[in-house]
Amino acid sequence: MGVQDQYRDYVMTGFVKRIEPVVVDHGEGAKLYDVDGKEYVDCFAGISVTNAGHHNSAILEAAKAQADKIVHACSYVYYVPTVGALAEKLAEVTPGKLQKTFFCNSGAEANEGAMRLAKRYSGRCEFVAIESSFHGRTYATLSITGNSGRKKGGGPYMPGVAFTTTPYCYRCPLGLDEKSCGLACAERVREVVRLHLSGECCAFIAEPVMGEGGIIVPPAGYFKAVKKILEDEGILFIADEVQSGFGRTGKLFAIEHFGVVPDIITMAKGIADGWPLGAFIASAEIADSFQVGDHLSTFGGNPVSCAASLANIDFMQKTDLPGQAAAKGEKLMARFREHADRESLIGEVRGKGLMIGIELVKDRETKTYATAEAGFVRNYCLEHGVLIGVGGNFGSVLRLQPPLVIDDSELDTVFATVAEALEAAHRLAAV
Repeated sequence: MGVQDQYRDYVMTGFVKRIEPVVVDHGEGAKLYDVDGKEYVDCFAGISVTNAGHHNSAILEAAKAQADKIVHACSYVYYVPTVGALAEKLAEVTPGKLQKTFFCNSGAEANEGAMRLAKRYSGRCEFVAIESSFHGRTYATLSITGNSGRKKGGGPYMPGVAFTTTPYCYRCPLGLDEKSCGLACAERVREVVRLHLSGECCAFIAEPVMGEGGIIVPPAGYFKAVKKILEDEGILFIADEVQSGFGRTGKLFAIEHFGVVPDIITMAKGIADGWPLGAFIASAEIADSFQVGDHLSTFGGNPVSCAASLANIDFMQKTDLPGQAAAKGEKLMARFREHADRESLIGEVRGKGLMIGIELVKDRETKTYATAEAGFVRNYCLEHGVLIGVGGNFGSVLRLQPPLVIDDSELDTVFATVAEALEAAHRLAAV
């Protein structure tokens, strides 16, 4: 029986529209190869995970060396050297005075654990999140996810959650102009706290760059304005860096672009270049509010994943991978913005580093979502050896999030293929 038949008969897949018809055999750098030897430029990196590239030898060697010693010992029952070393490294590389880390297995677990910690520290129980956000697929993280498409069939959700306006300048929910709005989307946070909750708000959670929502980059002063409001109200700030962390946006953590320090940072995806690991980090004061029995994870802090993460961070620092991502991303976005002068399907090109969104519209005046066209472009790219993602609330945003080690020739291929796909989509729409 072939793997596609096995998936059909034995793997739960009803929750995805489709699985890409690629039977993956191996990867190298920014490329994937199927079982027949066909080569693909991977411009999605396993949903923004393999930031340091597929088959990174330094990371693999570190993981193998640890696996030769011990694979599992439960890092909250015994002292494990790689776990302590990674926690110390994260305290070193995260902004501000974030110091103590809890290790788990995924981004959803990290966000849910951070919520638990925020409740414990503050003695409060309510949250503010952002419309169009995505924070995971567990009960609590879906409760703070502001995207109805991810929540269907799972309610009713957790009470005590209010949603504030998306800082989405291209489609401003408040109908304002970015140059004169006075950051009304930030001020809306105060109104939501005071009008929609009961005075028990413990934390505001936000992705510094919103991934599933369509690679939405807030205006420059947004997080500074929000942080001031949170301080006024005695509310913690949880930065969800699950998708935007570990060099993806041109900084090790995306929040560094905005000049504020969160109270808690959650992370996963790019933390270990594909080895399963999640984490959240807080100041010692906040972290120490956990009491006996409050939290635990059997597999959290897996020694092999932690060894891979240490090697991953070392590789990023030695090669300045975030800096590379910044330069490569700016160059690629500039090319697509120039191409937008000739291609009216492109409504906006946005992003930071190699976390890039190209929003497609049927008409630039009405900004009608070009959902079908985005799907066509993804399929065209797949057929022509480039793997991309599609996101946004209505599936109209092309997501380009390759391994950060992608080289210039591979980026040339990505640009040329997407440009050809857009042209083909435009011709098809005109028929």
